[in-house]
Amino acid sequence: MKIENLFRMVLGSILRSVTLYLEKQTIMKKLLTAAVTLLVTVIAFAQPPAGNAATGDCYGSKVTAKGAIPLADLVEQLGNTASPTATKISAKIVDVCPNKGCWLKLELPDGKQATVKMKDYGFFVPLAAKGKTVVIEGDAAIKTVSVNELKHFAEDAKKSKAEINAITEPKKEVNILARGIVVVG
Repeated sequence: MKIENLFRMVLGSILRSVTLYLEKQTIMKKLLTAAVTLLVTVIAFAQPPAGNAATGDCYGSKVTAKGAIPLADLVEQLGNTASPTATKISAKIVDVCPNKGCWLKLELPDGKQATVKMKDYGFFVPLAAKGKTVVIEGDAAIKTVSVNELKHFAEDAKKSKAEINAITEPKKEVNILARGIVVVG
């Protein structure tokens, strides 16, 4: 009888351990499922922040207009350098990502545009910022933008299929990684 009792105790202990382990796995699966569902929901309903982008409104790190140079001066300073240069520039926004406000296009004197992305995808700008003059603090460089990225921007901007398909070559442009933006006019 002693061996049978010992066997039953060991078997019972093993069964309890397995049951407890499976219960924990079920809880973990439920938590993981809930987390994934929440993430998908947040991404699916992401929109640019609301607001009028009024003079003085800041996005990202707090920025002041003091010491800002015109975007045209930055382009001259950069030349063809691909090394990021810390800068503070003043420029007019000509386009804002309509999906989330996660990128901006700035007007250059030669009719081209500079692209601004937000550092660490950490903040967004409202659509109302389009047409406003802003001061941006961040890192700037001349970057070769891939065809895929150019097409991605065009899709975000809701360009036509023909305009998207016409993008066949990479393009060199001024690229700014913004830490902070303030509306100045």
